[in-house]
Amino acid sequence: MVEMKIHGIITPIITPMKPDESINEEELRRQVERLIANGIHGIFPLGTNGEGFCLRDEEKERILEVVVEQVNGRVPVFAGTGCISTRDTIRLSKMAIKKGVDALSIITPYFAKASQEELYKHYMDVAFAVPDIPIILYNIPMRTGNSLLPETVTRLAKDAPNIVGVKDSSGDFNNLLAYYKQTRSLSNKEFYVLSGNDSLILPTLMAGGAGAVAGCSNVYPKVLSSIYELFIQGKLEEARAAQESIASFRECFKYGNPNTIVKKAVRLSGYDVGECRKPFTGISEEGINRIKQVLEENKKRGMS
Repeated sequence: MVEMKIHGIITPIITPMKPDESINEEELRRQVERLIANGIHGIFPLGTNGEGFCLRDEEKERILEVVVEQVNGRVPVFAGTGCISTRDTIRLSKMAIKKGVDALSIITPYFAKASQEELYKHYMDVAFAVPDIPIILYNIPMRTGNSLLPETVTRLAKDAPNIVGVKDSSGDFNNLLAYYKQTRSLSNKEFYVLSGNDSLILPTLMAGGAGAVAGCSNVYPKVLSSIYELFIQGKLEEARAAQESIASFRECFKYGNPNTIVKKAVRLSGYDVGECRKPFTGISEEGINRIKQVLEENKKRGMS
């Protein structure tokens, strides 16, 4: 397996779409360039913010081709390849590897409830099937109905050489801390803990985490990447100010699906990314007005 250092702010890039809901490849390339130009440390297509759950296999394949080609080795590309079944997860992971991605992010199975032993066997089977690529576990129990317990994550980290990290989107900082504390003493590898909650980026870094997969970095890539850069420079007050600056935008999530809010905000910022796929398009007039207000206020503050 090729070793890689995972760090900083990784953007779960949105999937631009045309009015007919087909993929807007030209805009996808523009978004890749925009993110890299603003200091993002990695790009993650086919994630939750990328509407991976709404995409057909052939669309996923083409998105990976476009992103890998456009990135051209400048930052790592992490592909979201998790499916409900182990078999489909392996199939999609092998496809992503053929397209040239650098690592996989694999969400837990969803819809059907799985035991911790079933989750362990699922990830071990996948890791064995694709042993030459790093795998990041992805815990988001509010969306999947399945939670990866710290003990299971630690067991996987010990037993699978290519399982090298975990993204925690539970919103429970104690759970993230447990991931870190229980894996930091591993003798066989460095294990990376990433926050999937944008409000916990700086706390995660201060606790010893490696960074974050941050949906809001689609809207404010420069601000989000600066949290990490300022932290490693020892400028904690400035990093804290950058962290706090996204609070008003995150408050807009109460108006709809966070993925829908993020994509709408990028579109209102002047980028031709289109809407989310139906039915995930609903934002009230009040919500849209508030998003516009926050974007304007933050623009005056120099946020980008």
